[in-house]
This record gives sequence, structure tokens and C-alpha cells, in this order.
Amino acid sequence: MKTALFDLDGTLIDSRADLALAVNLTRQDFGLPPKSVGDVVACVGEGVRVLIERAIPERPELWEAMLARQRVHYLAHMLDRTCLYPGVRETLRALRAAGWRLAVVTNKPGPVTRPILERLGVLEYFGAVVGGGDCPALKPDPAPLLLAAAQLGVTLDAQDWMVGDHVTDLEAGRRAGIRRCFCRFGFGEARGETHELAIDRMDAFLAVLKPSA
Repeated sequence: MKTALFDLDGTLIDSRADLALAVNLTRQDFGLPPKSVGDVVACVGEGVRVLIERAIPERPELWEAMLARQRVHYLAHMLDRTCLYPGVRETLRALRAAGWRLAVVTNKPGPVTRPILERLGVLEYFGAVVGGGDCPALKPDPAPLLLAAAQLGVTLDAQDWMVGDHVTDLEAGRRAGIRRCFCRFGFGEARGETHELAIDRMDAFLAVLKPSA
């Protein structure tokens, strides 16, 4: 039975606008001007603490307070404009119907990850959800992937997949000894990490269901 582990932001969901809004509301709280959505999104991928440090570099002595404010703002706005990418629901449904075990492994904090998946109507497809804080390490460490596999009751092998849009996903998959699918439609970067498959829509991943995959 094959296993696929999915990143969240930039892979399953387009959350750019809401992430940028939460950061800019935090910047506003501390008297700082807003940043463009693109500038904020460039800081995403390695956990919320790194997001704050990169997106609000002006006042490092206030990062802890800013982190607390960002969490409040994001909870209030995390589903204002966030949506599933095209083909996501259909892909998850097809993989589950084919007997695959699925999990989400994200650096986004667990307490917001599960409600987002539930309210977007896809939580039911996943046998495990590992978010930031659920494991001592974040991607690119493979530990969160191994935790998700343990929760699924499987052992990862070279037939399994990590699906994501960022270098952290690709490196974590490589270190876990599984195949990597790079989502070019997301907002991350491969940064030289290799991958076995690259897709421009999530449903293109269903090519792995073919015997030749």
C-alpha cells in the first residue's frame, strides 16, 4: 500500500492573501508599514517564527510579541481568502479510492492546520496530520514525515511520496528515503533540490496511479 505525504501552504491550499494580511496587521500593530503579498510569501516555508523574523526584520527585540500578535491575526483571518488549489479534492479522492494512505506534513502550526483542512472539506482524506509543534523538529528534518508515517501505521520506503512546493519538502523527502513531487504551481522554491516528478496542477500527480509510474 503506497503512502503520500502532502505539504499544506502552496501545495494543497493557496493561503497567500491571508498569510500576508496577518503579517501586515502585525506590522501595523507595531507602527510599521505593510509589505507586498509577494514579499511576505517569500518568507513562508520554514515555520511561523522564521516567517516573523524574515517579514518583520526591523525590530528583532519585539519578535516574541510580534509572534503572539501574528497568531491572533491569523486565527481571525486564516480562511478569509484561502482556498484549495484546482484538482486537490479530486486527487485526494482518487488516491484514497486506490487504497493510498495520505497525510499532511506541514511547518504551519498544528492548531490552525486541522481547522483549515476541516473547513475546506478535506480533513477526512488524511489518516494523519502533523503540523509545526507536533514534532520537535520542522521540515527539512525528516522527523515530521516519520511521525506521520508512524501515525498512519506504515514504514516509508522508496515507493512513497512527499508532495510539496518548497525546498524544505524536497529535502525532507530525500532524507526520509522517499520520492519527491515538486508542485510548481505553489509559492515555494526548489533551490536546487532534485525531485522525481514536477507538476503544474495537483491532479497531474495522479499519473503515479499508472503502472509505469
